[in-house]
Amino acid sequence: MSLENHAEFKLSITKALGDQLAAALEDLTPAPLTFENIQALRPLPGVYQLYKDDDLVYVGKADRSLPRRIEKHFRKISGRTNIDLSEMSFTCLYVDEDFGAVAPERLLINKHRGRGEVPWNYNGFGNNDPGKRRDTTEVDAAHFDRAYPIDLEFELAELLSDTGTDDTVPLASLLSATKAALPYVFRYEASKIFDEIQVPHPPEGVTADKVLRLAASHLPAPWQITALPGYVIMYRKAEEYPSARRYYRGTDVVDVVEQ
Repeated sequence: MSLENHAEFKLSITKALGDQLAAALEDLTPAPLTFENIQALRPLPGVYQLYKDDDLVYVGKADRSLPRRIEKHFRKISGRTNIDLSEMSFTCLYVDEDFGAVAPERLLINKHRGRGEVPWNYNGFGNNDPGKRRDTTEVDAAHFDRAYPIDLEFELAELLSDTGTDDTVPLASLLSATKAALPYVFRYEASKIFDEIQVPHPPEGVTADKVLRLAASHLPAPWQITALPGYVIMYRKAEEYPSARRYYRGTDVVDVVEQ
């Protein structure tokens, strides 16, 4: 009778780390995704999880500051339709900077993906500006932007309130202020004519749609503003886009009926 006195042992450090991270997060109680709860966090690096109606939908990391990173998601969701911030909650862990080399968020994603969780990690939720080359692509039905399109009725509170009581403002100022105030991307082509064109000072509580109408009505042809599912673009070219929701062309506003 022979006895085996040797065998192979494989230690997976990354799996052990992933299991420990997941266990530590599961011990936490998700907090509502509110500005106050985000600001209560310490400005340290770490990993976090987002929940929609108690379902885990996204895992992410912050290389420098958890509150800064999570606030970006708070702002993004605030400017979307078909979803409300009251449905959202989050948990997070402060993680030592030296731990970043092993990509802790990837360990968590891999673990949860096998359970059919974290759907937002694969449908464009974490993207910032996707770039001009994506403007002409068809947005997939499962994409975050298709499920939760931008809110064109988003109110831009106190837009240009610091410009005094003048009846008009340069279009350049209006575009710059709108870009900063919107909770989604507004990308536009630069032009010297924006400094020359004067537009009426927007009223208090103006919506994104009203500002875009105002801007478009003062632009010469062939300038066009296009609202896509996830962001807004403005270029000196009249063009059709496969996923466009609304076109602003001069004083004409054309809504695209989804087939």
